[in-house]
Amino acid sequence: MVLLLALAGHANSQVRVFWLFQPPLDVLLAYSSWRVFQIAGGAIRRYWRLQAIGASLFVVGDTVQCVLAFTRHGQWSTAGGDVQSTCFAAGLGLIIVAMLIHPLPGRTGREALAFWLDSATVMVGGVVVAWCFAAGSASQDSAGSLVGALAAGAVVLTSAFAAVKLILSGNAPMHRVAAVPMIVAAVVNAVGLFVAPPGATDHLPAHVYLVRLLPSLLIALGPRNQEMLARFDETAFGSRRRRPYSLLPYGSIVVVFVTMLMMMPQGIDTRLWGVVGGFGIIVALVVARQLAAFHDNTRLIDQLDTTLTELREHERRLRHQALHDELTGLANRAYFREETTTALTASRPGTVALLLVDLDGFKAVNDTHGHAAGDLLLAGVAEKLRQSVRSGDLVARLGGDEFAVLLRDCTVHDAEQTAKRILRALAEPVTVGETPLRANASIGIACAEERDDVRSLLHDADMAMYASKHQGKGTWKRYEAGMAPAAG
Repeated sequence: MVLLLALAGHANSQVRVFWLFQPPLDVLLAYSSWRVFQIAGGAIRRYWRLQAIGASLFVVGDTVQCVLAFTRHGQWSTAGGDVQSTCFAAGLGLIIVAMLIHPLPGRTGREALAFWLDSATVMVGGVVVAWCFAAGSASQDSAGSLVGALAAGAVVLTSAFAAVKLILSGNAPMHRVAAVPMIVAAVVNAVGLFVAPPGATDHLPAHVYLVRLLPSLLIALGPRNQEMLARFDETAFGSRRRRPYSLLPYGSIVVVFVTMLMMMPQGIDTRLWGVVGGFGIIVALVVARQLAAFHDNTRLIDQLDTTLTELREHERRLRHQALHDELTGLANRAYFREETTTALTASRPGTVALLLVDLDGFKAVNDTHGHAAGDLLLAGVAEKLRQSVRSGDLVARLGGDEFAVLLRDCTVHDAEQTAKRILRALAEPVTVGETPLRANASIGIACAEERDDVRSLLHDADMAMYASKHQGKGTWKRYEAGMAPAAG
């Protein structure tokens, strides 16, 4: 309220109050930047050091201009004189250099291309806005108006740089809380330039000067916010996970398009041609960005297809490992039970049979020739079982020296013939190294009845197998109702 009253006087008083408030805000900017510099480290520390030096130049220039505003009479304007403009340009140049040399996070070539295309889109938007200010002031007689417009345009470009670093790079030298006031300052500054040109000397309402003064306050608040955050958290800077996309370039398109619409009613002039040219450049950049995105999407889809194929193959291998015996490659107990259940559900009663094959004297092979020889013998037996059954039948190793065969669409005669083929195949010795090893077996046959399930069928085959062993080993036996396991 006090500031509004102070700005409500004559034109010379308004300008004096305007410049009176600039040095303290510059001091706050320089001091806060220096404090953050002392807290930060690495490349972030370098950025804040350069900004502190740039802000110190602002202090010098605005202090000189404040003194001139109180000691000289004649032209009253918010546009600075030679000293102020020089200090402002030098300080702003340092800050821009600090932004340019601030390192970007590691990127692939495609990511770097997308980043620079998006950055160029934002910067062209800033150049277009700055061009409107400068070209509009160039048509006026006041040199101060032109200098002020150029300075304002530079502020717009600097804010565009800050926005690019903050939103696009993912490695900004400041936290979002610190950057937002500085970006908002550029927007407010643009509003002030449209409300009143920088070189205006006529009496203006107090709120116009307040709008022109507000950007300096907002810019000073940015480092102050960063300092307060950094006091409690030394990692409170801008590094964060990058988003896969950014809306900022599209915002730049909207700004340029709206600017072009605002310029068109004023007729075709230099400013309009500059805006149209900038809009054309932005369209070209957006097209290039979209083409790069299409290329990346195609590449990602190809990679996704390859990955899905590899995942399916990996899933197939895992399922095979989960459902098959590692030593013999045969189905394991879980897979055998699953397939037997399916066969019993889908087949007519009496068309499914189960053979339980148990090797005779296998323990003696392990004890005499070692477990390695025993493993080779089991692998040889598995191969003989595969060769003895039909292609649609399933051979499994239930554990140890016990095997099982699931016969689908078979009769009792088919099951008995299969058992005979297995015994004939096992009668031929398996050569392990240079030693022929014979693997005799006892086989129990169980043919499924109407109410049988996996458990009952395995139980019946087991009883028949033990009956076969009791009968003399190396033979087969079919389960019959009332059969009881042999004693001993």
